Amino acid sequence: MASFLNKFQDAVRTFARSPRFTKDPRKLQFEVDINRLFMYTSYNNLGKNVDEADAEQIIDMASKASFADQQKQVQENIHNQIKSLCTVMDAILLDVNEPQESQSKATPSRSGLSFAIGRNGPTNNHPDVPKTRPLKRTELSQRLKDSIGYTLDVKQSQIPHSEAGQGVFLNGEATVGSVIAIYPGVIYSPAYYRYIPGYPRVDAQNTYLITRYDGTVINAQPWGFGGETRELWDGSKMLDAKLNRVATEKGSDRLWKMLSKPLESSRVGNGEVLERRNPLALAHFANHPAKDTVPNVMICPYDFPLTEKDMRAYIPNLSFGNAEEVNMRRFGSFWFRWGSRNSESNGPVLKTLVLVATTALCDEEVLLNYRLSNSKRRPSWYTPVDEEEDQRRWS
Repeated sequence: MASFLNKFQDAVRTFARSPRFTKDPRKLQFEVDINRLFMYTSYNNLGKNVDEADAEQIIDMASKASFADQQKQVQENIHNQIKSLCTVMDAILLDVNEPQESQSKATPSRSGLSFAIGRNGPTNNHPDVPKTRPLKRTELSQRLKDSIGYTLDVKQSQIPHSEAGQGVFLNGEATVGSVIAIYPGVIYSPAYYRYIPGYPRVDAQNTYLITRYDGTVINAQPWGFGGETRELWDGSKMLDAKLNRVATEKGSDRLWKMLSKPLESSRVGNGEVLERRNPLALAHFANHPAKDTVPNVMICPYDFPLTEKDMRAYIPNLSFGNAEEVNMRRFGSFWFRWGSRNSESNGPVLKTLVLVATTALCDEEVLLNYRLSNSKRRPSWYTPVDEEEDQRRWS
């Protein structure tokens, strides 16, 4: 397997220099990342019987397929894995012999993010919470491992610096291209940046933020560790303050220059019935690798189709506002309104993120390249994995 992975890595470096890729640095890095994800997730699709000839064929396809085709295939590969995970968790949590009656119609408590964004009090139009088996989160986690071979644990990081705090660890074994974790929380499109708590210095007291290439920001702080049941979640439960890492300069202030203070509004609707015990909804605890250590996962944008209602409970995200209300376009460091946005041809989606394994994993800490911007002072513990990638990412 190591030789196959070396072939993939060599191919990535070669493709990044190919004239068929865009010359725009930021878009170039996105295309290179999708190219890598195409190879890793396609490799994963082949299962345990993969051989060197298969790896060569994947590399050949990656060198010839268009960026759009590769991006589409990556989405399909990730969706198939997520669908399989949802099927497994349904088998663990749902009793097909019992009618799915409401487990609770109680109004969720109001706290945390709901106050920060100005929730105007709950309504009674809440969806019913289906009945599930009364398993603790740890029990569900163990059963998931028994079914798919791995789960996740959060514990003290092995990164040797004082600000590492807690990290997320893979418990079990996972193959290359596997979806390891999902990044949970509230999703903000560029049109709603000003509603992010703490705006404009949103990262000053919150290290659980992440940004997709398309400008979508996900705030995982309200999700915390999840919960102990399937419940109606409205994004209002904040992470315990004592669990926060020391705030760092993580992210670019350039995103927030245009405006100066947060707006108050609640636009996450009445919430969604989500499986708060989801053992894989812990991507926000992944740490950046220490010096002379390499990452073992990478970020993958995943657009979850909201038409897949049977899977919805296992996608640990809520959208803030209506993503279809306005189209935004990026010009340099700023985002501007740009005409109206038409409904997507394939239906509405949740713009989420997952972590994909870039090597075979076995009982080890999950390490993610943070790719911090070099336009501002980086924390002392940060060692770039690839300075050129960092520069392209934030160009």
